[in-house]
Amino acid sequence: MPNHKSAEKRIYVSQKKKALNRSHNSEVKSTIKKFNNAIDTLNLELAEKLLPEVFSCLDSAVHKGVLHKNNAANRKGSLAKKLHDVKEGKLQITIKKDNKTIAAEKAKAAKEARAKAKAEFDEKAAAERKKREEEEEAKSAAKKEKPKKEKKPKKGEEPAAAEEKPLKVEKEEKTKAAKSPAKAKKEETPTEEKPKKAPAKKPAAKK
Repeated sequence: MPNHKSAEKRIYVSQKKKALNRSHNSEVKSTIKKFNNAIDTLNLELAEKLLPEVFSCLDSAVHKGVLHKNNAANRKGSLAKKLHDVKEGKLQITIKKDNKTIAAEKAKAAKEARAKAKAEFDEKAAAERKKREEEEEAKSAAKKEKPKKEKKPKKGEEPAAAEEKPLKVEKEEKTKAAKSPAKAKKEETPTEEKPKKAPAKKPAAKK
């Protein structure tokens, strides 16, 4: 803690100057940064416009005591030389991309890849659906053209007549067919009818 009023005043003045120096330094850095970004993006017209602004900013910093005059002169010379070398082709600069632009490009590429994959999948699904429909149509057409097969009569059954027999008659025929062959033969052989005996005449009653 300061013990005298002069010490207290010196602390206050130094803090004030520190704040001013910080603001002037940030202004110089921001102008130089704009100039470098213009050169990095090969925007030489903008760089030429910004160069006098950078010089004036450095001169004002020297006048306010923020920078030394030799420091400002060195910075001016390096920036002017950089612009001249880029114009003459002595210095080749690769265009730098910010992290924001790189992320945007990656997102765009991923979106395009997803859209392409989706289009391919939809096209494949549509082709498969069309093929399936064609197969179903061919099967239905073949069924319509194919004549129906007539059912063969089973063993012991007579071929179906033009008109269907009633159910009772069919049942009776089935029961007859199920009978043993001996009984069937007996039924088939006609029985000989025995001659009936003439009734005997009663004797006449006596008078």
